[in-house]
Amino acid sequence: MSVFLLQMIPILFVDKHIREKSHVPAEAKRSKSEKYAGIIGNTVCFLALGYSVFLPLQPGTFWFNAGLAVFIAGSIVLATATANFITTPAEQMITRGMYQLSRHPMYLATFLIYLGTGLATLSWLFMLLSLVMILCFHREALVEEKYCLDKYGDAYREYMGRVPRWFLLLK
Repeated sequence: MSVFLLQMIPILFVDKHIREKSHVPAEAKRSKSEKYAGIIGNTVCFLALGYSVFLPLQPGTFWFNAGLAVFIAGSIVLATATANFITTPAEQMITRGMYQLSRHPMYLATFLIYLGTGLATLSWLFMLLSLVMILCFHREALVEEKYCLDKYGDAYREYMGRVPRWFLLLK
């Protein structure tokens, strides 16, 4: 699960503006439930990250191989989306690379990585935590979309019409 630490290093140290762009600004309007969803999602994410250290892998099993494939796919999406994020100037919308396939590829990648870990370890608790986390991150994605609509207007509205929220048919 150290893949997330590797992802944060370039975001934190490449450029101050990139670091600021990595979160919805505090002035973005959030309802109480949206605030709680963000807190719960991040808390569950970190709890699951810690819990994953103690999960035994099941090498040689169908579940391990399936989980490894999902984990690798998520890691590729995360690495590519992070590169797209870092190389786009802070004031511009990110619409290239993985952002042509999903409006929220980093959330999608996080879910795939967690789901792959749950499958590879055959931990139903971990998969349940992953589901709770993605439901909370879905709320975060909606907040980000409202913010982007306010900031970029019609350009973001057009982007929303072209690119699914998650992937392919999952608008």
